Amino acid sequence: MSVFDKAKAKAEELLGRAEQVYGESHGDAAATMDGEARRLEGEADEARAEAEERARRNGDDGLAGAR
Repeated sequence: MSVFDKAKAKAEELLGRAEQVYGESHGDAAATMDGEARRLEGEADEARAEAEERARRNGDDGLAGAR
């Protein structure tokens, strides 16, 4: 995952959190749910990027026991 993709995932997470907080503070259930979904998607994208980076650093090609 490129630096741009990592930044995009972080931005999605932060925007989602902001929307979630807005929804919670204004009693807007739809905004709360949309924000939480967006935040979780951003967190998942970040976690996937970190896992890919770790695998690349460790030389893991995803084939367990193939050596």
